[in-house]
Amino acid sequence: MDNRTFARLLEETADLMEIDGADSFRVRSYRRAAEAAEQTTFDLAAIAFDTPKLLEIPGIGKSMAANLQAIAETGTLPQREDLLKRYGVGLLDLLKLPGMGPKTVALFWDAAKITSIDQLAEAIADGRLTSLPRMGAKQIEKLRKGIEDYRRSAGRFRIDVADEEAQRISAYLLKFPGIDRVTPAGSLRRGRETAGDLDLLATGPGFHPGKPGTGLPEIPGCAPEQTAEAVEYVAKYPGIHDMIAKGENKVSFHVQQGLQVDVRLLPTASYGAALQYFTGSKAHNVSLRQRALKMGYTLNEWALARLDDGAPVAAATEEQIYAALGMDWMPPEMRENLGEIERSARGELPQLICQEDIRGDVHMHTTASDGRSSIRDMAEAALACGYQYIAITDHSKNLAMTNGLDEKRALEHIQRIHEVDRAMEGRIRVFAGIEVDILADGALDLDDAVLAAMEVVIASVHTRFEQSRDEMTMRVLKAIENPYVRILGHPTGRLLLRREPFALDMGTVLRRASELGVAVEHNAAPERLDLNDRDLRLAKELGCKIVINSDSHDARNLGKMGYGVRQLRRAWLGPEDVLNTRGPDEFLAGLRPRPQPA
Repeated sequence: MDNRTFARLLEETADLMEIDGADSFRVRSYRRAAEAAEQTTFDLAAIAFDTPKLLEIPGIGKSMAANLQAIAETGTLPQREDLLKRYGVGLLDLLKLPGMGPKTVALFWDAAKITSIDQLAEAIADGRLTSLPRMGAKQIEKLRKGIEDYRRSAGRFRIDVADEEAQRISAYLLKFPGIDRVTPAGSLRRGRETAGDLDLLATGPGFHPGKPGTGLPEIPGCAPEQTAEAVEYVAKYPGIHDMIAKGENKVSFHVQQGLQVDVRLLPTASYGAALQYFTGSKAHNVSLRQRALKMGYTLNEWALARLDDGAPVAAATEEQIYAALGMDWMPPEMRENLGEIERSARGELPQLICQEDIRGDVHMHTTASDGRSSIRDMAEAALACGYQYIAITDHSKNLAMTNGLDEKRALEHIQRIHEVDRAMEGRIRVFAGIEVDILADGALDLDDAVLAAMEVVIASVHTRFEQSRDEMTMRVLKAIENPYVRILGHPTGRLLLRREPFALDMGTVLRRASELGVAVEHNAAPERLDLNDRDLRLAKELGCKIVINSDSHDARNLGKMGYGVRQLRRAWLGPEDVLNTRGPDEFLAGLRPRPQPA
């Protein structure tokens, strides 16, 4: 259980208490504790039963320490569970809708006993909300659209959420003596930005090969009783919220946040076949099975076998299976049936970018605006990631909620960045930059004279997302015409599963960016992953310069760049397609040239 889970459970409890009409001081104490749980550098799971250590955390008193211990022991809070029994778990879903806070949910409960998104949708359709306070036509329309967006994303989970859950479950499974390897498959292994469920393959030499006709010979050392013991062990995973099914070789369950997990127990001898079968998209696997049939083979999760006599041809590794089909092994991120099978058969697969290729990160925030780490802390953390350079790019003044920099503070901030750069003594370069806001009319919210002093200027949209496609396109085009803009930040403004991309003529923007030499950003923050893989392919086709950044607001988040790298790989990008695979001087030279002083 990670700190984010502790924070989420405390925050949900605070929401439910506010809906229930609890004392505001008590509600605030839970919210303060949630914030403390998320921000502390202590591993709460590791120190949960060390009360003195918990009390060292600002915002955690004795009662909150007891709550953290209850979460560590049971995976939830008794008060949270009591409130959910009273009001129903649907209230937590209602709180995920845009603009929906505890007070509005309480209003719906008191006035109409609405406890779920479906009930709210029915009330909107029936016109029952119009008589409620603060429920004008505009607010009701916002709720209706929010429900539509939620339903589109329902049952999906961000890649980092699925990945962290996979790590927790894998650590548990590997404690069973008969399991020698646990590998995520499915959407997570292909690097998709969201996952509908989590497929985990647990292999061991003693697991039996399933039912007859699997295409595998009798495996020496197989022990059906060991497989049964492993199934029972999996079923005792402490993070299970509810059990879906428990079979001969598979256990399916939901964890607390609703993610479905399917654990399959397989013999080591069929590891490659299972990994291939449960990784590829449906379309990729159909095409691959058709290729196998044309060559006289049958392919399933147990083996690639001959059609005529069922004799296995390959099973242990993916490389063996693809080789037997006359193909090169391909990275899992490519397996979407977008031409990779044909390219593989011709020996023409591209060399994809790897995380080790990234040599710098040029979008991050510090305590000067809304970050949680100092310039020096970010530089040291980046150095630990193996980077050769970073750019500090705090927010500009239009985002008042983020303590954005005005002209005077921005110039002072540049000097502090330069001081840290000198203090690092060449171990890492620290560039001065800014994430300048694109205003509604396309103007930037800092003077050109200030932007001219920055080495890296990123321009981003943070407000007025409701503009029409034409308005937003013209807004962005005007912004990148500014000669000091070198990078267009998170170009569609989306927040995965929370906010849809704003309307934008992407092709027109990318073409103009290419003409101007403005780089487009892939924002690797797992809540954004913007541009997506499709638009990254378009950017490459149009000759755009591409930069990948973490957009970190905390030194600890610099290490999440890998989630973005996987999107670059899904777009079939190589190191040569991404500017910050270059060294510091070559990176700056690859950006749009800055205007020369008059």
